[in-house]
Amino acid sequence: MGKGRDFISCRDVLWYLVFSGFAVNYILRINLNLVIVGMVVPREKPVAAAQCALQGEPEFGRNSSGTSNTTSLLPPAPILPKDTYEDRFTWNEYEQGLALGAYYWLHWTTQLPGGLLARKYGTKLVFGFANIFTAILGLLIPIATRYHLYALVFIRVLQGLVAGVAWPSMHDMTSKWIPPDERSKFVSAYLGSSVGAAVTYPLCAACVHWFGWDSAFYVTSLVGIAWYCFWALLAFDSPQQHPRISSSEKKYILERISGSLGEKDSKVPWKDILTSGPLWITIASHWGGVWGFLTLMTQAPSYFNFVHGWNINSTGILSGLPHVLRMAFSYAFSILSDWLLRTKRMSRTNVRKLATFVCTGLQGILTVALAMSGCHPNLAIIFMMAGTAVNGAVSAGTLAIFVDLSPNYASVLLGFAGLVTVGAGFISPLVVGLLTNNNQTIGQWRLVFVISAVNLIVSCLIYIFFGSSDEQEWNNPSSTGREPEELTKVKSKSEENADVEEKFPMIAHRPEKEVRR
Repeated sequence: MGKGRDFISCRDVLWYLVFSGFAVNYILRINLNLVIVGMVVPREKPVAAAQCALQGEPEFGRNSSGTSNTTSLLPPAPILPKDTYEDRFTWNEYEQGLALGAYYWLHWTTQLPGGLLARKYGTKLVFGFANIFTAILGLLIPIATRYHLYALVFIRVLQGLVAGVAWPSMHDMTSKWIPPDERSKFVSAYLGSSVGAAVTYPLCAACVHWFGWDSAFYVTSLVGIAWYCFWALLAFDSPQQHPRISSSEKKYILERISGSLGEKDSKVPWKDILTSGPLWITIASHWGGVWGFLTLMTQAPSYFNFVHGWNINSTGILSGLPHVLRMAFSYAFSILSDWLLRTKRMSRTNVRKLATFVCTGLQGILTVALAMSGCHPNLAIIFMMAGTAVNGAVSAGTLAIFVDLSPNYASVLLGFAGLVTVGAGFISPLVVGLLTNNNQTIGQWRLVFVISAVNLIVSCLIYIFFGSSDEQEWNNPSSTGREPEELTKVKSKSEENADVEEKFPMIAHRPEKEVRR
């Protein structure tokens, strides 16, 4: 990443903590997406098999003669006698949609407070609290579910409410720790959420298969509690607070972020934020990405189970693998984006537009292809995996843009964006529930994916034509009196060192060789 880097720097440690923290965040968020397949009584026959047979197509898992079809990637679920489902529930699609969407009902209300709380109390406290409390609530889900569906809904609403502060709070830490030309790669740690999803689906599938559906919630909650122990010990809100950081790494970070960060308690310029055109354009782009990704993530287990008839273990593997690809794609694309910025081959705005095209536009095209896959489950696998993978470019796209626009208020911007875009999280499951309630047909699911694709493609076009990632004037109101750039370039070494001492009092009394560039 450049100078100021030790063999294992504090930024490396922070990357792994953030990566695993977002993995835990998503493990606790989406465990129900897969487990619900094992909580409800299954249908007697996969819808796609019946429809495709009527259309003259061979059934999933069988050829036209009725024998096994070896070209299918995964086996269909066996149909068991109804008396084997004593511990399952007879929820219809609408009721399942309530359970899946409940997490997002109040999730949006704590997005903005999450950014503000991080500025005041620090990301370590806010992000850590969000994960540990969500994990503790997860331990209550089996008891609540057996009591009543609405008790499960209530617990999920509380989980979403508490966890809402997590994502925006992390931007505050990112702005204090990470120089601009390292942001894309660091923000890829946020996509530890994808690895969390990849682990959750097969892990929960195994738990459901061997120990029953309630074990999945106990195991995932214990994972969250274990993570918090490491976070409390190793995470710090800023380089200045870290007791073990080297002086060279601290100096390297502070020199490169000093121009964009203001005072911690500086007044938030709400009027400028609310009237910022570039911010609203970024939010519009983020909306499409959130809708598209959550549709694939939340509905894939149900789609492949109810439409193509795959069993719980097959669905878990299939639903998890795309998220591994998403993380790998994110990491590779973020390295490319940072390289384009460092070498000045593309402007920052154009790099962000490229990333936005990939994570929303290209995903939209692949989602259309998924909608058209119909009776061909193998094509559905390919398009679902590819569509989820390319969404990984969001780490160099909208997630990084919020920091670009205003490093000083990055957590506030992401919180405000979440206040708007998290609506996609509960609207999408409700739309799916309304469209497929007692009507699980290929045509209805095609409509689900087409709606998602429209959101993706429209949001992509908005940012491509109108978007910008230039730092906004209101990012640091006190900087309006800065000297012109051409004058600052001719400062002497002594003047530069004096500036460093004034900005960073903690190194003012060190020997001169330590503050020399």
